Order: sequence, then C-alpha cells, then structure tokens
Amino acid sequence: MTELVVGSEASEGLPEFPSPRDAGCPFAPPPGLLALRDTGASVVRVETWDGSTPWVATTHAAQRQLLSDPRLSADIGAPGYPHTTEAMKEHAAHIQPSINNTDGAEHSRWRRMLTSSFTRPRMQRLRPAIQKITDDLIDRMLAGPNPVDLNEALSLPLPSLMICELLGVPYEDHEFFQEHAGATNARFKTAEESAETTRVLRQYIAGLIEAKADAPGEDVLTDLAERVRAGDLSMEEAAPLGHILLVAGHDTSANMITLGTALLLDNPGQLELLRENSGDERLVAGAVEELLRYLTIPHLLARRAVVEDIEIDGETIRAGEGVIASLPAGNWDPEAFPDPAKVDLTRKASHHMAFGWGPHQCVGQQLARVELQVVFGTLFRRIPTLRLAAPLSELKFKEDSQAYGIYELPVTW
Repeated sequence: MTELVVGSEASEGLPEFPSPRDAGCPFAPPPGLLALRDTGASVVRVETWDGSTPWVATTHAAQRQLLSDPRLSADIGAPGYPHTTEAMKEHAAHIQPSINNTDGAEHSRWRRMLTSSFTRPRMQRLRPAIQKITDDLIDRMLAGPNPVDLNEALSLPLPSLMICELLGVPYEDHEFFQEHAGATNARFKTAEESAETTRVLRQYIAGLIEAKADAPGEDVLTDLAERVRAGDLSMEEAAPLGHILLVAGHDTSANMITLGTALLLDNPGQLELLRENSGDERLVAGAVEELLRYLTIPHLLARRAVVEDIEIDGETIRAGEGVIASLPAGNWDPEAFPDPAKVDLTRKASHHMAFGWGPHQCVGQQLARVELQVVFGTLFRRIPTLRLAAPLSELKFKEDSQAYGIYELPVTW
C-alpha cells in the first residue's frame, strides 16, 4: 500500500486519486479516499491521471471553507485546475464562459438568469405533476414485463420528462439527449468525442431557443430566447447554458433514483421504515437527504484552481495549485455525520455536500429534492414486494462516469 503523504514538500509516493472502489462495498466511497480522510489532515496531496499533484480536501469543514473562498476559482483554464478528464484538459483554453466555470460578478450574472426558474416555491408547485408522472410510470411497470430494468422504466424517464417540461425540450428527443448526456459524463472519452457531443447538443439547444423566439412558451428556453432578443445574452452564451441544464437536470437525478433504490433494497430494515412511513412527508424528506449524503452522485467533484495563496489547518496551498473538495469524503466525515457508514434514514443530514457548497452549489437542487421525495415516497408503497432480480455483485457500477450510478438495475416483485 502506498504511504500517504501530507505535507506540502511531498513529491513522491503520493496516493492515487480517484482510487478504485471496493467491489464488495459499492455504495461506499473508495477505501483509498477514506484512508486520506483518516490521516487526520484536512488537505492531502494526491496524484491524478495526468501526473498533476493537487490537494484533496477530505473533511466537511475544510470543504465548506474552501468552496466559499474567493481565492479559489472554478475556471477550468486557470493554472493548476485539476481536470477530471483528458477531454476537459484539451479544451480548457477554448471553453466558453458560463455558469459553471466563472467566478465573482460574472458568475453571479449567469446565476441570476436561472434562479427565478428554480426557486423552492416553483419546484414545490411541480410536485403534483411529478407525482402523476411517477404513478403513470409505475402503472406501466406493473403492466409490463417482470423483471424490468428500473433505469429504463422509471429512473431515466421521470427526470427527463420533468426537465423537458421545465426547459421546453420535446420529450420525443429523450433518447438523443440521454445518449449525449452519458457521453458528456464519461471519464474516458477522447477530446474529439467530447467536442462532437458538445457541438451536437449545443446546436440542438440553439435550434430550440430560436424556435422559442417565434413560438414562446412558459419555460426556461423561452426565458433564454427573450434574453437573446433583448441583447442580454448572445446565442453563443445561451446555448451552452441550456446544454448544462439539460444534462445536469436529468442525469444526476436518474442515477440517484437507481442507486438509492439499490441501496434501500440492500438495507431491508431502513426500507421497511421508509415504506411504513411513506405518508410522512417530513420523514421522507429527511430520508432523501440521508440517501444523497450516503451516495454522493457527483463523486469526483468539486474542483478548483487556487488564484491566491491560502492557508488551511497549517498547510499553505499556493497560487497555481489545484484543490479537489472530494464530496464523498465530506459526506462520510464522522465529525459531521457520526457513524457515517451506517444508513440511517432518521439522521439529520441536510448539511451534506451532495449539491456542493458556496456560490457554485447546484442551481437545480430543489427540483432534484422534490423528484426524489416523490419517487422514494411512492415506489415502495406502490410495489411493496420490490426486490433485486440479480445479485448485487453482478451489477455494473459507473466508476467510469463523472456521475456515479448503476447502468442497469433489474428488479422484480
């Protein structure tokens, strides 16, 4: 086993990041990541896929401090930024500014364009529609083949339908954008594959925005079309924004539904607690926060470049270095979540890091919460005998994706 190196003078023998998961504990963060946390240091140097040596923030407190600090930048072209993939690194110098790679006033400008579309009250008003879609999809499941892949039957259709409704994207195009969303999140895609996926999706979104200018609706793409017409945004700015929302708006929620269902089926005591209290909105909401904490779908985030020296817990991180606030490590920090390896649906876990922290935390988190509350409050009540139709050891988990999940989840009842 590689010896863990903590100090800022270290240059050899650094631990690998990300490290592989334990196939016997696929819901838990990688043992190597937990070992970094167990050093007792808030930040630890690691080596990533391209030989760079950023710092990993392993504690909940350090992550909140760093992700709130303006001396850290989300600009993927900044010196030291710890790129997730070769494709990201290849395109870093040419990427267009948008909500996910800008800082300060510029980032605030982008975020203001979206906050009114994703407020908590507006998302709560969508609850009846989400409930109807969930019930309709479960009706279809029960009337169809048994066993079935939950991904195809429920996990992907629900958030796809909702993000289509919210953005104003035709649902009949869902196979097209789901395929490209998977390619967007793939860790091992080539620079050429990444560029082609980006080009195709942004061309598609631009066409929809142009159509909304002539035939407006009550949706986010209409809002963007109006901003383009008013001169607040160029089409070159609006299309990437719509692209980000489309991909992030369905892929992470779909993975969370599938992975959360598998985790609950593997924890029958907690599943029974949820099933017996499915009408208790407060318990269901708390259960969703615990599932988000435990699983942390964006398992390779959050990443920043340091633009000015910053000291944290006795270590100085220099300008031009990179920081990875490893969200799974923060969510399994025993100082923030006692006995973190235990699934406890009654735990008060709303301070988790699954949506990030600071100015860049997920703008669509309230929609995700409502979707998950409806699904987990409905699925096991409607299908009380739901169970896995294949051993957990045979499932293929998404270690090769930036959004953790399971490719197929065969279930029966």
